[in-house]
Amino acid sequence: MDSIDTLKALSSQMTFEADGEPRVTASAPTCYSPKEKDQAFVHPAQLPNGQKIMLLKTLLSSACERDCFYCPFRAGRDFRRATFKPDEFAGLFNKLNQSGAAEGVFLSSGIAGGGVRTMDKLLDTADILRKKYKYRGYLHLKVMPGSEKDQVYRAMQLADRVSVNLEAPNTERLARLAPHKIFIEELLQPLKWVEEIRQTVPAYKFWNNRWPSTVTQFVAGGSDESDLELLTVTSWLNKNVRLKRAYFSAFHPIRDTPLENKPAVDPMREHRLYQASFLLRDYGFDLEDLPFTSFNNLPLNADPKQAWAQMYLANTPLEINKAGKHELIRIPGIGLKGADAILNARKLNKLRDLSALKKLGIIAERAAPYVLFEGKKPALQLALL
Repeated sequence: MDSIDTLKALSSQMTFEADGEPRVTASAPTCYSPKEKDQAFVHPAQLPNGQKIMLLKTLLSSACERDCFYCPFRAGRDFRRATFKPDEFAGLFNKLNQSGAAEGVFLSSGIAGGGVRTMDKLLDTADILRKKYKYRGYLHLKVMPGSEKDQVYRAMQLADRVSVNLEAPNTERLARLAPHKIFIEELLQPLKWVEEIRQTVPAYKFWNNRWPSTVTQFVAGGSDESDLELLTVTSWLNKNVRLKRAYFSAFHPIRDTPLENKPAVDPMREHRLYQASFLLRDYGFDLEDLPFTSFNNLPLNADPKQAWAQMYLANTPLEINKAGKHELIRIPGIGLKGADAILNARKLNKLRDLSALKKLGIIAERAAPYVLFEGKKPALQLALL
């Protein structure tokens, strides 16, 4: 198996989730030979700073000694495994990068020989890229379960982003997905270490003179957990370890795994979790503000911000010319940039109708039921013609 074939084998079963988008579609690179173009797995991704790049997301090895119930790479599953040596992968990625086919890389691995040994190989790969090939582009490293604190520190020195997949919201739920992983010691602890290191080591000692961002991922619905459970731990991570983002991957069954007969989760649940997590992270919402059902899940048929507004603003709309930013961003149709635009526009003139909001980039028809202009409800039909 040549290196491109190995890359295909390692990438073909991965879930493509870009670093700024919940889910994207894999695509082939725009150069290389016809054979390589069809087989290399690079896809568009948006970075935390908004920059769009072509990102290679793959594994160093698909061989894994863990037997997670939902995972296509679990031990004992019958499929062809593939493995790169650190220098082999670094050389291949450098070729992709130099040709313009891949601008960034997200590197993970199956676990073979323990988390510490596997993490060493990931670090060796990153070190070769940075030192031998002088690669200065985007690098996201997955921290392996059971990694040591010194390894986490080294990953922070090499990567723009580090991540640990919690997979489930707590010990009990994780046991239903990955019975041989330890939630606190193996998964949550490395995220705590990242924040401890940020608190004690100045940013200039890390890659590009910045602390790397941290993210995690949950398998939504894989362990029969509620949305409240997932968002409770997400909120805690936001506040206590400065998590940049939580990713949610709706469970879908994989053939020849213990959960192959478990029904797939509605993708809309994943979407609602993303919306709610952004409300917690960016919009000043608390868990108590979210419209959970009696089963502690978010309603699938309603945007959580819209549902909150219907409960709290429908009968007491906000005065658009007086509301503060923390109030404005709770109005459907008004985001963070939109709220700033309203505040700036109000310094010059009062806003008098929905057309003024539309000119500021606001989704005026969504905001209309929840706002007042000088004490009056907007004339929706006339203003939006």
